[in-house]
This record gives sequence, structure tokens and C-alpha cells, in this order.
Amino acid sequence: MLDTSQDYDQCAVELGVEPERCWQLLTPLTRYSNRGRAGFAIDNGAFSGFDASAFLKLLERETPNRDRCRFVVVPDVPMSARRTLEVFDGWRYKLQAWPKALACQNGQEDLPIPWDSIAAVFIAGDDRFKQSQSARQIVQAAKALGKWAHMGRVNTPSRVRLAIEWGVDSVDGTGLSRYSHMRKAVRDMGAAPELDLEDDI
Repeated sequence: MLDTSQDYDQCAVELGVEPERCWQLLTPLTRYSNRGRAGFAIDNGAFSGFDASAFLKLLERETPNRDRCRFVVVPDVPMSARRTLEVFDGWRYKLQAWPKALACQNGQEDLPIPWDSIAAVFIAGDDRFKQSQSARQIVQAAKALGKWAHMGRVNTPSRVRLAIEWGVDSVDGTGLSRYSHMRKAVRDMGAAPELDLEDDI
């Protein structure tokens, strides 16, 4: 998934994937228009600083496209699973009409995941958590329960390979969104084409 103003079909070529597999990630930070891709998701922008008003405006704008939305990342507290779950409880009912994703942060392995309230998990947290056995087990649990699994901040061939090895359904990364050379590096390492984005929305 890309958060970019660039041509998505060209980005797909650079990644070495079919155009329909190159989805859009919308955020309140960039506020790019919806390109009408086969699918999209909405992040909340909390990693850079959460703006509730901008987030809600983005959701309002995208309401007509809700049937194509794979997930909306419920507002979270980066690097803290406990605080994220508290914030999740405060926001989940405001987002009832949307498929929700829990941002799994550092410490999530010791806390329950509200599986009945979510459509997806978003593997967040710092690099140590993101690459941990605990994060992998969260992905495994999500897949066993029929939930979508997404990993954020994926910008290198090695990170893409990790996501593929774990069975993650989709990834995003600022570097992949912005830079041709980073997309081409993924393509040239043969890492990208295996991500499966073909499930029905």
C-alpha cells in the first residue's frame, strides 16, 4: 500500500507487481485524493502526531468509498500497547461503520487483542517489536481467525521478505511510497510479488 501522489501504475512496475495489487494508503497527513484503486486503507497518522479533526474529516470524505476500504487504523499510542488499547476502547464505537485495525505496539504480547471488534491487525511498534516472535505470533493468530494482517514501515527487501515469510497480507512504507530506487530495490531482490492482495473486500 502506498501513500503517494505518484502514478500508481508506474509504482507497480517499479515494485514488480501487477497494477491491481498496488493499493492506496490514505492518511490525514498527506490527504491525497482517493485514486479508485481496487482497495485502500486509512491510517490515522499517530506515528507523526495524531490530529483527531483531520482524521475524522478524512473518514467523512471517504464514506462513499467505504465498501472498498480494507481497514481503518484506530487511533493508537506509538510504542505502547497498553495505552493503545485504552485509546482503542475510546474510539471503537465512533468507527462502528468501518472495518477496524488494531495497531499492535510494544507489549502487545502480554495483553489481549479485541478480536471480535477488529477486521485487521497492523503490526506497528519499534523495529525490535516489529521483527519479534511475538509480532509473528500475532500475525499467525490473525490469519487463524480470518483477519487481515498488515505491517507498517516496510521499506527494504529484507523487511518485505520477512512480511512474506510471516504471511502478512499487505505492507506500507514511507520510503516505498516516495522513492523509485527503494521500490526498484524490492523488485530487483525478487521480494515483492508474493504479497496476496486479491481477497475480496
